[in-house]
Amino acid sequence: MASLAFSTRVSAVARSSARVRAVGVRSYSSKSVPLTAETYASRVQRNESFKKLEEDDVAFFRGVLQDDHGVITDADDLLFYNEDWMRKYRGQSSLVLKPKTTEQISKILAYCNEKKLAVVPQGGNTGLVGGSNPVFDEIVISLSSLNKIRSFDPVSGILKCDSGVILETADQFLAENGYIFPLDLGAKGSCHVGGTVATNAGGLRLLRYGSLHGSVLGLEAVLPDGTIYNSLDSLRKDNTGYDLKQLFIGSEGTIGIITGVSILCPSRPVAFNVAFLAVSSYEAVQKVFVGARRELSEILSAFEFMDGKSQVLTARHLKLDHPIESGEYPFYILIETSGSNKEHDDEKLETFLGNAMEEGLVDDGIIAQDDTQVKSLWSWRESIPEASTIGGGVYKYDVSLPLADLYGLVEEANVKLAKAGIVGLDDESKPVVDAIGYGHVGDGNLHLNVCVREYSKEIEAVLEPFVYEWIQSKKGSISAEHGLGFQKKNYIGYSKSDIEIKMIKEIKNHYDPNGIMNPYKYV
Repeated sequence: MASLAFSTRVSAVARSSARVRAVGVRSYSSKSVPLTAETYASRVQRNESFKKLEEDDVAFFRGVLQDDHGVITDADDLLFYNEDWMRKYRGQSSLVLKPKTTEQISKILAYCNEKKLAVVPQGGNTGLVGGSNPVFDEIVISLSSLNKIRSFDPVSGILKCDSGVILETADQFLAENGYIFPLDLGAKGSCHVGGTVATNAGGLRLLRYGSLHGSVLGLEAVLPDGTIYNSLDSLRKDNTGYDLKQLFIGSEGTIGIITGVSILCPSRPVAFNVAFLAVSSYEAVQKVFVGARRELSEILSAFEFMDGKSQVLTARHLKLDHPIESGEYPFYILIETSGSNKEHDDEKLETFLGNAMEEGLVDDGIIAQDDTQVKSLWSWRESIPEASTIGGGVYKYDVSLPLADLYGLVEEANVKLAKAGIVGLDDESKPVVDAIGYGHVGDGNLHLNVCVREYSKEIEAVLEPFVYEWIQSKKGSISAEHGLGFQKKNYIGYSKSDIEIKMIKEIKNHYDPNGIMNPYKYV
């Protein structure tokens, strides 16, 4: 390894005058998204027991909402709710409802249950597995108008809010009170608090704050028959009966609609810093992680890894030079620290990184010098999902694996794609751009993104069920934090036993016997 002094430069990410690299990509936004029902006609057919929407139904909903803006029927306006953000799935809903209260949702669901009108709850529509979009003509119930902060206790740190509050809005509110939301996502500017709970989102700082199964104290939710379940006043310690809220966390709108959330929020750290490192192997990534947990301990809040190919695509997307200026490397690491004493935290970080350099684990790296540079370095991690669509689209696989096997899936996927002769980074004749890997090392979560120029059965045949079989062979999970949705419904057996699947179906059938809640998804 070349002898490199550990640098504190963050020039490339902070300069507005960075060189722009020419990128030849196809226009994506202008493409028409095919109907999910047509693309996957062999997998799914409309349940004919569901009623088709009639004018009398629409009139009833108008009477409940008493707001013309809360009833959307215009074809152009419906498109946003029918399509997922990856433009892979598109439903055929002719009606979107935007209730403002839990009581309105109760009346809507009671009516739909009686009439057997299928519904799809939708938050910020930032999902990645087609879980929040209709497949056929289901009514979309958008939570975007249910968006109030209900209360906050500055002593306990307990926040109560509507499910339609945008995650970033909730965090900004908490920041004004000295607290932080215990979840952070790249989509924080669009996703809803209720949606993150319904999908049990993990995010960038699960390493520090744990999962929503631990931080959510109570929920308000409307069951399919209109019954309102409310445990918002639950305390941190309550050992009386089943912990029913856990049924809704990660249920993806299949047994009810979450309308309110009570969540425990930690004190907001006053000192943040980020280091961005280059390493030569995935083995080095693991060793740096072990050292970071040992030496940074209580101030370690995020440990992200990215392969070199993900950074090539991100550089093209951001039109910036990479912050590591000494060359291209096989892997990169982003480490975030957060605590109460900046001088103390920075000293620990610099000491740790100095030791890692001396041990030959880190080839080059940079440390942010201010908040602007912290955000700039984070952009090289958070921009990867969008950069993955640079060619036209992306097949996303969000999985959990033992750390030793985490990157092996990316390597094997690239081998499969190469053997099929369908991959080429700059070859426009190939349908696949590249397969890249990145994720949260702290919780064993890999994001395998297969970046494509078009969605096709040919690509899917190479990837599925191969990806799921490989994960099963390593005792992993086919969904770490994005959920099952429409994409992974048929593959749940690769992660759950027959007994587990039977129990899940029994719960679904008990609470939603008519099957109106988010049909064709989950299980």
